[in-house]
Amino acid sequence: MQNYTAERDSASPDQIWIVEHPPVYTLGLNGKREHLLRETAIPVIACDRGGQITYHGPGQLIVYLLADLRRLSLGPRQVVSLLEQAVIVTLSQYGISASARADAPGVYVDGRKIASLGLRIKRGCCYHGLSLNNDMDLAPFRDINPCGYPNLPVTQLADLGVKISTDELAVPIVHQLLQAIES
Repeated sequence: MQNYTAERDSASPDQIWIVEHPPVYTLGLNGKREHLLRETAIPVIACDRGGQITYHGPGQLIVYLLADLRRLSLGPRQVVSLLEQAVIVTLSQYGISASARADAPGVYVDGRKIASLGLRIKRGCCYHGLSLNNDMDLAPFRDINPCGYPNLPVTQLADLGVKISTDELAVPIVHQLLQAIES
């Protein structure tokens, strides 16, 4: 991501990367180590996205957006809203009512965080993106203050009655992102 963004020019195509990480805590640029409540066997990796600490693991959909925001005429807040809305619309397709919060980026279902966001913008281009909890072990979230918020509850699609593979879940998310970007 970093290399692609550093080397891209005005003709470089935007990209969406879909991945699933092994268990890892990532600590964003604003991350404070004290939000890791206890040391575990899960590695902690400092990264250059915005935000605090979060957990990534199998069963979680990661969508990285590598986009030229200048070309798309989008500002930082607009791209955050675009990512949040892609998740909200996708969840609604599965009968889940979700919302964003102005004070804490991400997507929430009944006050429980289901999707986290973290971006980096360099030279008008963004990278990193969103993580959506699908069908994963949520226990590692108990060892952190997710996104820097003590006692922030988290949830996932599986706990809300939706059974879908992470690969299948990527399709409507990417569709929503492309629709939003192209409009």
